[in-house]
Amino acid sequence: MNFNVVEVEFDLVKKHEFFLNKSYSLKSGITIIVNSERGLQFGRVVNINDDVNNFSELNLYDVVRIASKSDYQQHLNNLKSIGSAVKICKELVKKNNLSMTILDGSYNFDRTQLLFRFVADERVDFRNLARELGSIFKTRIELRQIGIRDKSKEVGGIGPCGRILCCTSFLNNFDSVTISMAKNQGVSLNPTKINGVCGRLLCCLKYENDVYSYNKKDLPRVGSKVSISNKQGKVTFVNILKKEYTVIFNDGSKSVMKIN
Repeated sequence: MNFNVVEVEFDLVKKHEFFLNKSYSLKSGITIIVNSERGLQFGRVVNINDDVNNFSELNLYDVVRIASKSDYQQHLNNLKSIGSAVKICKELVKKNNLSMTILDGSYNFDRTQLLFRFVADERVDFRNLARELGSIFKTRIELRQIGIRDKSKEVGGIGPCGRILCCTSFLNNFDSVTISMAKNQGVSLNPTKINGVCGRLLCCLKYENDVYSYNKKDLPRVGSKVSISNKQGKVTFVNILKKEYTVIFNDGSKSVMKIN
């Protein structure tokens, strides 16, 4: 069979990853074992891409095999074990008086690594915690700090638009969002208006920012003086998306001008 690239989803993280399939006939929904930077992992195929050239710049790990019944049982055992592991980790965090909040944990498939994810306001020295966890679970421990946006992605919720959060429904990566984007679009800088449920700037501020920047090139600024058909006036309002601006002339008349 020809090689293809499969898109795989894992239980803990909604972010999809891609793997090279050299040997198996796969379709969406099939569970597989893949090799990864965390070692072996159990995942679910969500999409298949036949054009391998589109992924030539990525260093892809391989699909190891289609998951068997025993593989699936091992996966279930790992999921059952993680609850107590997270509880122990939280107790040790409290014991060591660390300013961090443990969100969840996961074993890789063959339990050669145990990952705990946490949020914290600043960097945390968790070396002693990692040593204690390693002595208890007898495996390699990884403690990974994630952002507040990642937490919102997994908890989910409804945005101010009334729809399911973008990060929960389709965003796999978080692009940089800046306050200048809100200013560029003329959005109120009130934090309750421009911040999402995570407390960070709304991801959607980036979606149309390029369009606003492009349209503004041809538009005058509010307050600027203009001369139209030998009439002098002042720009009082600009509609960036419609590429229109309102002018009040010195004689008191008003006109809406459109840029083609």
